[in-house]
This record gives sequence, C-alpha cells and structure tokens, in this order.
Amino acid sequence: MARRAPTADPEDAGGSGRGPASWAAGVPGVAHALGQSFAQMGARRSLATLRLLNQVDGFDCPGCAWPDPDPNHRHAAEFCENGAKAVAEEATLRRVTPAFFAEHSLTDLAGRSGYWLGQQGRLVEPMLKTAGSDHYLPVGWDEAFGVIAAELTALASPDEAVFYTSGRTSNEAAFLYQLFVRAFGTNNLPDCSNMCHESSGTALTETIGIGKGSVTLEDLEEADLVLVVGQNPGTNHPRMLTSLEKVKRRGGSIVAVNPLPEASLMRFRNPQRPSGVVGAGTTLADQFLKIRLNGDLALFQALSRRLLDAEHAAPGTVLDHDFLAAHTTGFDAFAAHLRTLDDEEVSVATGLAAAEIDELAARVLAADKIIVCWAMGLTQHANAVGTIREVVNFLLLRGNIGRPGAGVCPVRGHSNVQGDRTMGIWERMPDAFLDRLGAEFHFSPPRHHGYDVVDAIRAMRDGRASVFVGLGGNFVAATPDSAVTEAAIRSCRLTVQISTKLNRSHAVTGQVALILPTLGRTEVDVQAGGPQVVTVEDSMGSVHASRGTIAPAGPALRSEVAIVTGLAAATFAARLAHRGSVPAADAAGAPAADPAWADPASQVAPVVDWAGLAGDYRHVRAHIARVIPGFDGYEEKIVQPGGFLLPHPPRDAREFRTPSGRAVFTVNPLTVLRVPPGHLLLQTVRSHDQYNTTIYGRDDRYRGVRGARRVVLVNPDDLATLGLADGDRVDLVSVWTDGAQRRAEDFRIIAYPTARECAAAYFPETNVLVPLDSTAERSNTPTSKSLVIRLEPRA
Repeated sequence: MARRAPTADPEDAGGSGRGPASWAAGVPGVAHALGQSFAQMGARRSLATLRLLNQVDGFDCPGCAWPDPDPNHRHAAEFCENGAKAVAEEATLRRVTPAFFAEHSLTDLAGRSGYWLGQQGRLVEPMLKTAGSDHYLPVGWDEAFGVIAAELTALASPDEAVFYTSGRTSNEAAFLYQLFVRAFGTNNLPDCSNMCHESSGTALTETIGIGKGSVTLEDLEEADLVLVVGQNPGTNHPRMLTSLEKVKRRGGSIVAVNPLPEASLMRFRNPQRPSGVVGAGTTLADQFLKIRLNGDLALFQALSRRLLDAEHAAPGTVLDHDFLAAHTTGFDAFAAHLRTLDDEEVSVATGLAAAEIDELAARVLAADKIIVCWAMGLTQHANAVGTIREVVNFLLLRGNIGRPGAGVCPVRGHSNVQGDRTMGIWERMPDAFLDRLGAEFHFSPPRHHGYDVVDAIRAMRDGRASVFVGLGGNFVAATPDSAVTEAAIRSCRLTVQISTKLNRSHAVTGQVALILPTLGRTEVDVQAGGPQVVTVEDSMGSVHASRGTIAPAGPALRSEVAIVTGLAAATFAARLAHRGSVPAADAAGAPAADPAWADPASQVAPVVDWAGLAGDYRHVRAHIARVIPGFDGYEEKIVQPGGFLLPHPPRDAREFRTPSGRAVFTVNPLTVLRVPPGHLLLQTVRSHDQYNTTIYGRDDRYRGVRGARRVVLVNPDDLATLGLADGDRVDLVSVWTDGAQRRAEDFRIIAYPTARECAAAYFPETNVLVPLDSTAERSNTPTSKSLVIRLEPRA
C-alpha cells in the first residue's frame, strides 16, 4: 500500500445510504485497522507499535480515555480499530517539511479539507508565518520562543492572552502549562472539556460533590443493568464493547437510549473471541429506546416517577430509605415536583410510547446494581446540566451511588481530558488548589475567573484578547459558529499551535503564526535526565504511566514539557528585561505604567527551575504530589503495573463533599423542545472513520455511508412530510434568535431510521450551524445536539 500522502483533495462522493449495519467489529474491524496502519506505517512498524499499545510497558492510546483492564487480564492486542488508526496517523512515515509549506500557501491550505490536511503526515520543524505573508517559513526554537515572549510581554494585561489545551496532553505537560499561565497572570485556560463534558462536571459537582464518574471498570462489568444514553461506543469508545459483553455474559442487562440505532449496541462481534470471528457475536442491547433529541430529562423524570409510584404501592420495597435518610437532601421537594409530571409532555419530549418506558422501569425494578453511562448526547443541550442532575436523582432513589456495581459513568473522549482538569486546566479552579499552587512555587496565582472556550472566542472577536496559544487539538474546527470563530482567530496578533499533525487551525491564523512541532505519545522522549515517562488519567480516575517506544519523527521535535518550559523561561526572561526598560516616571512625574505587570497577582514571578523540570519529569511529579491530593507517592505508584486509582469520596466512602455534606436531589423543570412546522432538530455526530476533528477516512460503514461526509440523515416519514426524498441535495440552515443566517451548503439527504423530527450530520462540517450564544445553562457548553434547522433544496 502507498505510504505517500494524497496530493489531490478527493471530491465528496455523495454517500450511498445503505442504512445502518446490524453488528459491529469482527474481522472487518481488524482488517480495516491493519489496512490503515500498514498504509501509514508499513507492516513491520505497525506490528512493533501496536503490540505495545495500552500495555503496561508501552504507551497509552492517543485516542479515547476508556480505561485499561487489570494488567493480568489484558489481551495481546489491547486496542480497538480507532485506536489503531490514531496510532497510525501519529507514527506515520509521512512528513510535512518546509518544502511542503513552500509549495502550499495558507490560502491554499485554508481551502483544503480536514481529511486532506491530516493525511499529509507529521510536522517536524518549527514554522513561522510573519505579518503580511501567505507562507510559513522555518524558524529556530529560540527565535520562536522569542516571538511569543515579545508578544506576551507587550500585552496591556495578561488576560489578553488565551491558552487552550487539548485532552491529549500529558499530566506533566498540563500541570506545567497551567503553572506557566497562572504565573503569567491569567486563568484563561479554556480546554476541550468546555465543549464536551463540562455539563457533566457541573451537574456532578453540584449533586455528589465531585465532577467525575463514580464507577470503575470492575463496577461496570458487575452491574445488573447498564443504561447507555446518548453515546455510541462502537465509534467513540470501541473497547467499551468488551466490557458490555462481560455484562451480558454475567447475566446483566443493557438498554440503549439514542435517537439513532447504533450497530455496536445491537450486536458485537468481539474479534478477540472465536464467537466474534466465526459466530454470531453477542446481542448487547436488550431494549433500544429511539428517543427524540433532548428528551432524556423527560425520560429520567418518568422513570423516577414510576419508582415513586411503585414505592407508594408497596411501601418499603423499592426505595433505599436508609441511604436516603443518611446520605441525601432535597428528596421531598424532588418528589413533590415529580407528582406534577405531565405524561403528555413526556410523550412529546421523548417520542416514546408509555409502554416502552414501562418496560424500562420494569428492568430497573428487577435490577439491584445500576449504572448510567452517557456522553455528548446528554451534555450538549441547553438543559444538559438539568438532565444529568436528573440522572443522579434516578440513581439516588435506590442507593445506586457509592456501592459496587452501581453509579454514574460519564464516558470521556480525549485520552487525558480528565487528567488535564485534575492538573488544573480549568478557568475556574477552586481557591484551595490555587492556595497550594502558590505555596509550592511562592507566588500569588490570579483569583478572577478566566475564559472558557465560548468566552475566549467572544474575547478574541471583540478585541479583548489578541494572543492565542493552543497546546494540541484543532481549536478552529472543534469550536462552534465556524465563521465567527475563524474571524476571531484571524483578528489576533499572534496564534501558536503546538501540534503533531497538520489541521485547519494551522491554516486559519492570526497576523503572525507559529507551528511548534511536538513529540507524540508513541515516541521515545529523551531529556537531560535520560528517557522519560509521562502519565495520564483515564475516564474512571485511574492514573498510569505511558512510555513512547519508537524514534521521533524528526530531530527537531521537542516534547510538550520541553516546549512549555522553554516558552515559560523565555517569557519570564522577557518580562524581567521589559521591567528594566520601563522608565520610573512619565513626563508629568507620575509612575510609569508597566503593561506586562499590570495585574498585581503577577508582580512576583514563581520560583521555578524550568530547565530542571524539562530535564527530568520526576521533578514535575514531585511538585504535583505536593499540590494535588491523591498523588502522594506518585513516583512509586506509577511503577506499579496498571498505576493507581485516585480517591473518589462518593465511591470510596459515600462521602459527599457538597455544602450540606450529602448528595443533593434537585428539581429540574421539564421544558419540551418544540420545532416549528417544516423544521427538524439536528444533532452533530462523528462518523466511524473519525475521532473528534481528525478524519481517518471518508466512510461511516456502520451507518452505510461511503465516500462522503456532507450528508444529512433524516427519517423517511419526515422526508415525506417535507416533500423531499433520499438523494436530494439541500443546504442546512440553522434557526436562532439573533436572526443571523448560518448555512452549511450542499448536503445529500440519506433516508435513515432516526427518531421522528430529528436529523443527524457530521461535525466539524456542521459546526458552522451552532450559534456561539446557544449554550447549556450553567456549563456554557455549545448546544451541538439540539439545533433547529430547515432543509433548503439546492437550485
């Protein structure tokens, strides 16, 4: 197979519309993974790399955050199809050299698809675009750091800079990044959590006192009933399917709640088992509820109401009264609210028949240990926080939080997105964390809250921020309201991308732009202190080491830790020089203003040996252990096979660190999202050949779509009502209160068995339709799963 990058950007083939597959994985999944791996890396490199993926002596998958099994129970091939694709793109033999940038202008790159950009290969040298230029040119590391330091030092306030983080960043790099940013004087630390599980963290912190899930992998596999809600494991977290298969083999039950039928939840053919290769595989979902978009809050209220009714009919047999009395508050107000629940409103909101909800309620009553898993299908709605609080209400009724085999399970996406938050990547870290950080490094961290993703875009748009630094990710493609976001980025004086691969964020830039190429997780990281390891935290709070095993893609690459420390050292040196150059008084005799030190919190630089931290990551972990609870004995714990589990008070001791010291029942109003006649509710989704904004291929074989991404999936009955047909070409136009027209052009309709009045299309192509100001209450997460749209036929 050819290892060369494509030179032409393939045209969209329009989609085949074959309908959903009836099963997932099996031999085709293995073949597809190996095919892409061989094409990017070659056979020998593929086998040498994949055998160490998610192994104790290897490296953590750069894809999703699904936890690894106990070291004694890992398969020789402990990875999924999309994990193999992620590794293939990171360990590819393709290179993006200065010659590539000489050939391709920014104007050219901005017109290319995300698929084409990603297929070009690894970035290997720092590159600089100067003001007025349309090309990147090579630049040395010291010069690159100097450009950034000069721009940062010239700002009137530290809050004029935005420091974004992707969830693939290691714990060590994330901790140093937030330290640098806070020492600089701002809390502007938006990250990818703001766009995905921020609603989960907000709801869980309010109700159980910690913004993380309460279950382990062992809990999941021992549950009697698992509800998989608003999540597609087969595409987004394929290794989860093995755990769900164990649930079924142990006699448990699984219910899928989703507007779209997803093949993986119907039947799973596990390629690690003979029955998955030559047999029929395992039926996973015992019940599938094809819920209407945004109907989940109503569903959980209806379930809880049925539990209350069953308790009333047989007192003392349904609810866990001992748990409720000892560990919860707010039950009476919650129960009173549910007594007013309108069954007709539930029907409209969910699109489900009462009998379907009754069947699920019967499963709930028959189960002792229940877990609810969810992902973006719950978190990206205006009422997302209320919906997740309603999930907690449902579980609290029968004591299903804080005991084995039961609890809340928000399934995170990026491989270390949860670890980044633990390390302090958040614009609103609590004072206790800032106190410990300041004491450790002898400075006063800023206390005012910074910008999240949406507020960062607003600040750049409005001229309140002019420098953007991205540690990983693809900010331009991942964010909402694409036209607004791109204009905001282009208005910046400087944009910096710390990246392994080319993406759209390298083509949409500020007046001056830098690309700083970094090592990937698959690569050996050698510093002054010798070979280094980094650590990550998975979706269930387990921390373990990751060791790169292959040679770096180029000699100029630096690790994320080395880049962050180099940038910090250059910036603080520039600040000191700048302070020395500021005159003591202006012409009138008044003290001269020093813009770089305008924030009192930034008057004292932290006591940090940046070079020493870059040379040996053990020193970074020693600081982490003194600042962040649960990391005592950090170095010794990561040597243990499988790492260690962080404390989780609700899970460990039914301790709820809320203001009341108890888990909180909440009252959440039911609002039914109604659409005008002739309109639909759109959710943005991933294809199976995609991870976030990384496009591995142009097929979505589990949904029967081939060679196309500009497709919209619509129920056949809705097409008939709208006077449209399968194969028609349409523009998608979103409807929002500001009256602005947001249009995604030229999509092919595919008739698909989605819920009535609902549609689905891929992101990032449809991010243009998501209004910047349409966000979830309390979490400010963009509402990418409930967009009101109309379909306009193409002329």
